[in-house]
Amino acid sequence: MKKLLVVSSAPASLVDGKPHLDVKYCEGMKYYAEAWNGPVSSSLQLRNEAVPFGRTVDPADLPFALHLRQPGERMDRAFLESFDVILCSGDNHRYLDLAERCANTRTKLVYIIEYTPQTRRQIIFLDPRASIFAKLYSLAWTHRQERRRRRAFRRCDGLQANGYPAMEVYRRVNANTILYLDNRITSALVATEAEIAAREAHIRSGKPIRILHSGRLEPLKGAQDLVPIARRLLERGVNFELDIFGTGSLAAGIRREIDATGLSSRVRLHDPVDFETGLVPFARTRADIFLSCHRQSDPSCTYLESMGCGLPIAGYANEMWKGLREASDAGWTVPLGDWKARADQLHDIALRREEIVDKAAKAVSFASAHLFEQEFQRRIDHLQALVA
Repeated sequence: MKKLLVVSSAPASLVDGKPHLDVKYCEGMKYYAEAWNGPVSSSLQLRNEAVPFGRTVDPADLPFALHLRQPGERMDRAFLESFDVILCSGDNHRYLDLAERCANTRTKLVYIIEYTPQTRRQIIFLDPRASIFAKLYSLAWTHRQERRRRRAFRRCDGLQANGYPAMEVYRRVNANTILYLDNRITSALVATEAEIAAREAHIRSGKPIRILHSGRLEPLKGAQDLVPIARRLLERGVNFELDIFGTGSLAAGIRREIDATGLSSRVRLHDPVDFETGLVPFARTRADIFLSCHRQSDPSCTYLESMGCGLPIAGYANEMWKGLREASDAGWTVPLGDWKARADQLHDIALRREEIVDKAAKAVSFASAHLFEQEFQRRIDHLQALVA
C-alpha cells in the first residue's frame, strides 16, 4: 500500500505534552485518511504561541499518523524517502527546498498552489499598515521567492492549482498541473428545489432584493466599500436589504457608518456564525444575491459556496471571479475597486429580476458540478496516478 505524507502549514503546539491542533486541519486530514488507499501521515511544525481555533488531541485517536517538528527543524532525507507521495503547500516558501531534496528518489512530490505573483503584489500594496519602504522590501523579497518557487515547480512531479489564476500562471511551469476549485459545499449543503422556488417567488414579487456579504471585514477584502454601496443604492431608490456577516478591523467603523447614514432599517451587521448551521441556511433562505468587494485574485471559497446556496455573485473583476464568472455565467462584474459602478449595476439588476433568477439557476448548477466531494476526489486521483 502506498504511503501519503501531507506537509501542512497549519498551526500546532503542545499543551501539557499533548498536541494542540487546528480544528479545521483535523477535519481536512480526515478526508485524506478516508480517500487515500493506504496509510496517511501529516507533518506539522510546532509553534510557541497558542492555536486560535484548536483542540488538544490524543494522537492515537487520529485517523492519520502525526509527525511534529520543533520550530526550524527540517524533515530529514530518510523520513521523506519513507513515503511514496508527498503533498505540500507551494505557497509556503519554507517547503520549496523539498523539490531538490526529493529529486532522484522514489518519492513523488506534488505542490498545492493558490496565490499568483499578482495576488502577492496586491496583498503588499493593499496593506494599510506598511510604509512604502516596507512594501518595496516585501516586493523584492517576494520576487526572489517566486524565482525559487518556479524552480521547485519545474522539478516536482505535479501541481494542484486552486483557482483559475493559479492554473493559468503555473500550468506553463509544470505539465502535470490540475485545476481544482476549493470550497466547503457538499451535496448535503446545496440549495434545495423548494428553497430555489421560494427565492424565485420572492424575487418576482417585487419585494426588496436581499443582498448578502460574508467574510473578514478588512481593507484587503474591500469591506470599506459595503456601506458606500448601500448608501448609493438608497440614493438611487433601490428596494433592497443588506446583511453583512463577519468581523475584523473595520467592523466598528462599518457599524458607526450604518447608524450615521440612516441605513439601519436596511443594512444589518451580524457577528460571524457557523458555516454549516448558520451562514448556509441563511444564504439558502434569506438572500438573493451575494455581494463581493474582493480586490485580490486569490481563490476565495466564498464564490462557489455562495453559488451552491443558489446565489449569483455581484463582484469586482479580480482574476478569480472574472474567470469563474466566464466559466459559470453566474453573476456580474465591474472594474476592480469601482464601488460606484458596483452599486449602479446592482441598481440595474434590481430592474431586471428575471435575470437574477436566471443567474441564480446557473450558479447552483455550476456549484453542483464542483462540490467538495468531487473536487477533493479529483485531487486524490491526481496523486494516486503518480504511483499507480
